[in-house]
Amino acid sequence: MEFRQIQYFVCLYEEGSVTRAARRLNIVQPALSMQIAKLEQETGRQLFVRSSSGMQPTPEARQMYRIFMPVLADFARAREQVMQTDAELSGQVRVGMIATIAQGVMVDALMAFTQMHPKVALALVDGYSGGLIDAVAGGQLDAAVINKPRRPLALATEPITEENLVLVTGSHHPGLPAEIPLRRLAGLKLVLPTRQHGLRGIIESFAQAEDVDLAPTVEIDSISAILKLVHGSDFASVLPQIAVTSEIALGRVRTHAIVRPRLTRQVVCVTHPRRTPGAAATAFLRVLLAHVHDMATASA
Repeated sequence: MEFRQIQYFVCLYEEGSVTRAARRLNIVQPALSMQIAKLEQETGRQLFVRSSSGMQPTPEARQMYRIFMPVLADFARAREQVMQTDAELSGQVRVGMIATIAQGVMVDALMAFTQMHPKVALALVDGYSGGLIDAVAGGQLDAAVINKPRRPLALATEPITEENLVLVTGSHHPGLPAEIPLRRLAGLKLVLPTRQHGLRGIIESFAQAEDVDLAPTVEIDSISAILKLVHGSDFASVLPQIAVTSEIALGRVRTHAIVRPRLTRQVVCVTHPRRTPGAAATAFLRVLLAHVHDMATASA
């Protein structure tokens, strides 16, 4: 098994198409197909099944991908450190973040960073905290910005900010005071994320501690969809302040402080303790975390 075959396999797995993978690798399609065939012969496993929608990975391929990704990530970081000059950063950065952070700062951070470091390729993904934690642990991501989980983590954890969760309403909602007790939320027509969502777990933990039963009428994981529903109806929601800053500025929603108790969440950045992010990833994280901190401070 050659390192080149591993690179070709990972590229085909991620692209799902021989044509796209060959283009990304800058090789001809027959060369890619030949190396994948050799890899299948050497491992004694079928790795892909051709279908009308592309090359579908088999369960064996998914297992190999999980094994190979940390190897390639380590190689990429080592190569970056060897080739790096002080003049200009290059390489690839893979960072994940929860949707409520992506909603507020991802685009601004991306634009600011690419202007400073145009040779760095960015791969930014959003998702649930649990999935992002697994991706960092497995080497698919250099780092992730997540809600701080209640369970201890085996990853390196850096606190970023603590911010308030607020009640969000639209123009169709009956008038509410600037501050509203948590207990009163039980009588509102709520739209909340599903129980898979880390934000829902935070909300539920506060509610259970106060013996408050929050029974949402609608459950949606998409933050943008929640905001659209709240803006155009009499639904209300509970969201982090940072996620609704732009909607407030546009006059689409109003926020109300939740009191007795005050609802908060802690946002942290996680990295692998044995895989230090490279120079490009470290530089992007500085920009991203500065934007998160500034947004949280401005909305406090």
